[in-house]
Amino acid sequence: MRAPFLEMCLHKVRQPQGKMYMTSTPLQQLIIERIQKEGPLTFAEYMRMALYDPNYGYYTTGPTKIGWEGDYYTSTDVSAFFAHCMGRQLYQWWQKLGQPVRFIVLEQGAGRGNLAQGIHAWAKRDAPEFYAALDYGIEDIRLGQDVNAPMNNAGTSPPPSVILSNELIDAFPVHIVEARDQRLYEIYVDVQGDRLCEVPGEPSTAEVANYLDSYKIPWTSFGDGWRAEINLDAVRWMRRTAHLFRRGFILVIDYGDKARALYTRYRHRGTLACYFHHQMNERPLVRPGEQDITAHVNFSALIQEGRRQGLRLNKFTTQRLWLEELGIHEELEQRRLSEFAEADTARASDRGQVALLQWYNLRQRVAALTDPTGMGNFKVLILRR
Repeated sequence: MRAPFLEMCLHKVRQPQGKMYMTSTPLQQLIIERIQKEGPLTFAEYMRMALYDPNYGYYTTGPTKIGWEGDYYTSTDVSAFFAHCMGRQLYQWWQKLGQPVRFIVLEQGAGRGNLAQGIHAWAKRDAPEFYAALDYGIEDIRLGQDVNAPMNNAGTSPPPSVILSNELIDAFPVHIVEARDQRLYEIYVDVQGDRLCEVPGEPSTAEVANYLDSYKIPWTSFGDGWRAEINLDAVRWMRRTAHLFRRGFILVIDYGDKARALYTRYRHRGTLACYFHHQMNERPLVRPGEQDITAHVNFSALIQEGRRQGLRLNKFTTQRLWLEELGIHEELEQRRLSEFAEADTARASDRGQVALLQWYNLRQRVAALTDPTGMGNFKVLILRR
């Protein structure tokens, strides 16, 4: 049951205070009607509707949102080298697990399937025995598969040896909390006229209220207006995912950090961000259903829940270091020697100029994947059982 709101939100005719946003999408009326019927929504519930409503959600309807023609891109869109490194990682684990005849891999949040395609292409070319053993499956909301849904067929099919995700958890719905006068309030979404607005209230659950304290975050010293996102679905996801396999590895790649590095006074307004046509904004109540909404991942929560489920921490590192360990620069050099070595001696020719441009483009893409101020700072978490 929802905790009572602050006094200013208890009037029978609510007079929300806070920043207001125009809404002009098909989803707006559904959200407004629900709020008018049930009262203000937690931001997590609003975000769930905005991203995953079956009829109007950002991830469940309309054309693809990923890639250069969409609202954002992931590492798999930047270069196939990312998938090749993932293939080498899976190959190493296949060897560690005794080279089983059937090596089952499950990718959650597979999107357009670029990662799966790249892994298969690499394995077919460079590791044919591994390719023959690879049984690669996907889960994705566009296929009607909710990675947080209860498991109805657990134990009826062979479990995977590896479960992996790339930029999945950052799109799970989050609660937003804000510090005011040494107290922690939760941010709700309400309506004034035909506009959505934010209103503060008491934390909706004890889990939300105690979350920051459980990681010893000194939020009371961060000042009024300090905000943070709380991703309870991430914990539920880890609990579910850990039950999907008996022996093997879980690999998570996403932006975020451990709790003490994520929840600091320097992130005064949190990490919530929206993406629309490759432009970032901080207006999550605009265009519900038509823009992406994300927040950085608290990897401490995943590690702790994994341990509770019997998993061991194998590695926590950055995407840059992970890719370098898996030979991304060596692969780049091999490509240079095999395809572009003659470009330097043929610079004056049109063919040489084209080859040089192709080489520069390839090199820039690898640099983007390993940039320590960008994608290279994404975190890689590996748990094993």
